[in-house]
Amino acid sequence: MNRLLQVEGLVKTFGTTQAVKGIGFNIKEGRCTALLGPNGAGKTTTIRMLTGLLKPTEGKIEFQGLRPGEDQRSLLGYLPQSPAFHNWMSGMEYAVYAGKLCGLSAGEAKSRAKELLGRVGLADAANRKIGGYSGGMKQRLGLAQALIHRPRLLVMDEPVSALDPIGRREVLGILKELKEETTVLFSTHVLHDAEELCDDVVIIQSGQVALQGSLSQIQSDHRRPVIELKLEDKESSMEWARSFVERHQTDDAWRMIIEDAHLEDRTLRLTVLDMEKARQALTEELAKQRVGFVRLEAGYSSLEDLFMKVVGA
Repeated sequence: MNRLLQVEGLVKTFGTTQAVKGIGFNIKEGRCTALLGPNGAGKTTTIRMLTGLLKPTEGKIEFQGLRPGEDQRSLLGYLPQSPAFHNWMSGMEYAVYAGKLCGLSAGEAKSRAKELLGRVGLADAANRKIGGYSGGMKQRLGLAQALIHRPRLLVMDEPVSALDPIGRREVLGILKELKEETTVLFSTHVLHDAEELCDDVVIIQSGQVALQGSLSQIQSDHRRPVIELKLEDKESSMEWARSFVERHQTDDAWRMIIEDAHLEDRTLRLTVLDMEKARQALTEELAKQRVGFVRLEAGYSSLEDLFMKVVGA
């Protein structure tokens, strides 16, 4: 698979603060990559350098197929976290305007705008003023303008973080379709979205790459068997759980089958070494101690679990 973008030793300094500290990664054509990290990790600064909005202090950004003297922005479609619009324009007027700015002829811009507004579900609202659009509608309009010139790489900064649940599902649905047609890079701190959409992940912490690779390989390498026990809202159940968290560290029998135990609210989360033995021993313990619980689930650790471990949260 061809490499579309190569980043090496990327550094950005603001005064005495180094926001990005030598980041390096690559994006392959036809893949969807998630740039993950907590707030303040350097995601937005990195994206602004990739899109040409910030000049790197050091480092190299190379786009495959970029001709000498060609602006990298001709290959990019960009959707910022909070896109700004001329609210007095209609959605159609704005999309056509964006197309002309990207070098399309008036006819091509209008044709492409009509096509994309239909695709993002704004055909019926195309002639309405943007000032009357909801947050989800504005985000979908932002996607249309980012795609107007058929970019090779679509870059998005936290594309759904500010949306309500309905708007979020609408935009995620569109992104699922788009990832089949073009290369996508998006930043997010919503780990579920990354698991749902992406092929590759780059996790950054404090301006540095902490982990990167294909999502499937990372999950295969790092996932662990997990049991979650939702307890009844009774003091006796909570007392047992608090005691168990302490006891599993010193009891040799439990240490052989449970790697870690964590209690949060009324949920006891166990990372286990042997799923079958742990499940059997736990159910016997619950029956013996008459512990009240409402749910017991067995599965595997998620990308969010790995993320929390990597960033030290």
